[in-house]
Parts: sequence; C-alpha cells; structure tokens
Amino acid sequence: MDASAFPNLDPELVPLLELLPEMADGLDDVPAARLMMESFADGIEVDETGVEWEDVDGCRVFRPTGVEGPVGGLLYLHGGGFCLGSVALEHGAAVALCRDLGVVVVSVDYRLAPEHSYPAGLEDCYAGLRLLASLDGIRADRLAVHGLSAGGGLAAAVALLARDRGGPALCFQSLGVPEIDDRLDTPSMRAGDDTPLWSRPQARKSWEYYLGGQEADQYAAPARAEDLAGLPPAYVVTCELDPLRDEGLTYAMRMLAAGVSVEVHSYPGTFHGVQIAQGTAVVERMDRELVEVLRRRLS
Repeated sequence: MDASAFPNLDPELVPLLELLPEMADGLDDVPAARLMMESFADGIEVDETGVEWEDVDGCRVFRPTGVEGPVGGLLYLHGGGFCLGSVALEHGAAVALCRDLGVVVVSVDYRLAPEHSYPAGLEDCYAGLRLLASLDGIRADRLAVHGLSAGGGLAAAVALLARDRGGPALCFQSLGVPEIDDRLDTPSMRAGDDTPLWSRPQARKSWEYYLGGQEADQYAAPARAEDLAGLPPAYVVTCELDPLRDEGLTYAMRMLAAGVSVEVHSYPGTFHGVQIAQGTAVVERMDRELVEVLRRRLS
C-alpha cells in the first residue's frame, strides 16, 4: 500500500504498510481468506511455560500453573469479521494473557458466518461465559470478557446478554477496536474505502455474512442498543486510521452517558490489525496497557 496516503501514520509502521497488499476484496472468497489466515500461524512456536490447557465443549480452557486459591476468569473472543479466525490462531495470545494475568482464560471457538449466521456465534460466546463461570477455582466476582474487532463486538454483545439474562455477572468488558455497527455510516467508516487491513467493503461483506439477511438487533450490533445502563465497566481501544474508530468511540461515550465507568484509548497513527507489527513501540504499548488494565480489574 502507499503509505503517503496516510500522513498521520506512525513512522515506525511505514515499512510494514508498504508491504501490505490492497485488501478491499479480502472477504469476497471466505475459504481462501481462511486458508491465508491459517498460513500465518504455520511455524509459530508458542511458549506455554506456566500454562496448561484443554479443549472443553467448543472452548479452549487455559489455567495458570502454580497459582493457589480461586482466581479470576477471562472470556477471550477472537476477531475475524465474524467469518474468519479460530482458537488455534489465537492460541499464543490466550496463553500469554493466562500467564501474565494469572487467571483462567476461556477462548471460544464460536461458529462462523456465512455457514452459521447470527445468533449462532454469539450464543456460542455466551455459552463460553457460562462454562467459564462454572469452572472450579473461579472467582464468581472476577469474570471479564475481552475481544478484538469482531471479537470486540461479540464481547460487547455478551455483556448486554449477561445483563439482560441475569448473568453470569461480568466485572469488566474489554472492547478492542470493536465491530458493533452494521449501518456503516460513521465518518471514519465513510472515509474507509481503502484503509489498511480493514475497510468499508470488507465491513459490508462481514455484516452481510453475519446477519444472513436478517435485520440487526442490539445483540447483533450493540451500537443499536438504546439502553446501556447497568453494563460492566469498560476499556475501549480504537485506532486512528481504522474505519471502526468512530463506532467504538461513540459507544464508549454513550456508555459514559449511561453511568458506566469507561476508559478509552484511541491510539494515534495506527490502523486496524496493527498488532501484526510486533516489536514496534506503539504495539508494545498497546499490549502492555491491556495487561495492566485487565490485571487491575481481575486481581
């Protein structure tokens, strides 16, 4: 991509951006996109020191070793536009959070669109929360949910469901660059026809697959929720050059107005999926802050 088209881009990200292909049609062929994502994980070795895990009921459960007494629990929801991604691809990230936080992490291998449209994936995520709450050695008052992109949208929806279905109670929600508004009409989305890694054409396809011809309700697209009161405290992250930026910021402001405690961090000069730029200062800061925020809430 042409980095000069994004004058606010973090200088450390310029070399990476120049290597990225145009991806506006990246979701036109979902099977090919899945194969490409799986290829990213080939050859990656994960340091599992201090963590043990097992697959349970469509979820991967990670436990820190050598930790005594009841601990907090984190529901981890992967991204991928509701149609890509898996627990296997997010294995390393889940291991790191389990080890760094000293909590149980449940990563949900939820059903993907377009084969399984809404609410299939969301119901899998809510079932994952119920599984997390039922595990031995879990503090019922220290359950949180975290997700990135579509996972961030699902995390927001799980928080709404937990509130409206009477639990399991969440003490915190971490919404990373959340995909929560199917209307695609915010200023950042309207300007996002050719933004890096995620763009308006991809977002349109993503919602088309996820909704499967249905009208979106507040659990499919949390930005449509009229009442945000009573939700757990939130940490919302957005990226300056991400078409999802404004829906995340608007949702954060609306939660604040509804009396929800919210911490917001919009990272300048970054784009959607910037976490692939491991080793850069801004990504190290993002990762470090996430751990600090979650540790504070789950300890």
